[in-house]
Amino acid sequence: MADPSTNLARTIRKEAARLGFSATGFSSPVPQPLAMQRYNAMMSEHRHGEMAYMEERMEERATPEILLPGLKTIISAAISYNHPLHNTAGQPYISKYALIDDYHTVVRKKLEELLASLKTLLGKELNAIITVDSSPVLEKTWAEHSGIGKTGKNSLLIIPSAGSYLFLGEILVDKEITDNKPPLPNLCGSCSNCLESCPTGALIEPGKLDATRCISYLTIELKREFTPEESAMIGNNLFGCDQCQQVCPHNHHTTITADSSFTLHQNLLNITPETILNLTKSTFRTLFHGTPIYRTGLKRLKRNARAVANNLKTS
Repeated sequence: MADPSTNLARTIRKEAARLGFSATGFSSPVPQPLAMQRYNAMMSEHRHGEMAYMEERMEERATPEILLPGLKTIISAAISYNHPLHNTAGQPYISKYALIDDYHTVVRKKLEELLASLKTLLGKELNAIITVDSSPVLEKTWAEHSGIGKTGKNSLLIIPSAGSYLFLGEILVDKEITDNKPPLPNLCGSCSNCLESCPTGALIEPGKLDATRCISYLTIELKREFTPEESAMIGNNLFGCDQCQQVCPHNHHTTITADSSFTLHQNLLNITPETILNLTKSTFRTLFHGTPIYRTGLKRLKRNARAVANNLKTS
């Protein structure tokens, strides 16, 4: 007879697929010392730049039971935003994930639906919390532990058939759900496309990122004005950078594509630095409200646009 918990995992996975998730897995909250060692190394080597929040709540990262007393299972869910896009070399660039509705809202809503289905299935009280990039959770580690993906040399989670253009979310529950899916093997092999193609050398070795040289960090996370070196480093990138994903073979032959919830904002596809520099607070809101760019704010977006305009002028 099949383990009832395994049958439950199968049912949850089926419901998650109906909601648009590319992959769903289940982990028991066992200690992850290697992941914490790597995380602490990033902090001690100051590779996280000025993201001070990453230094906080370390105990909760290591012990997720603190977030949910009685925690038995971490449900990891991944969803694709891999819209096919053609980018003209040398033109201003906005990362794929920023051209759609804010994933925090979209993914959370889907996870709320999934949790509601789980509560109905169990027919009893269930304590749970949902996190979408909003709690100190080792997202990629738990996704790997659940057997749905593997972190690649570009430091991003790769899921077979879906690639790495993914958003991750978790449901922490006080119910044991077993699946016995083994971790995936290394998916990169001898490929080093991402390391060789990173325009700033932010990928200093396989899986090891120096955020202070990462264009995504500079254009999204960094709050202050750029130094002259940082301004030059971002090249033509107005917001984010997908270079390490664009060259990844796992993103070239995917059978799982962007979920229908993530429709492209067509008016953002060919936006110029000049358009951004002329925005007022009102027109900025009209153009970007509901997208990830709106969270960053007009001041930082104009900082990026000034740098890109200057880089394009001098290139």
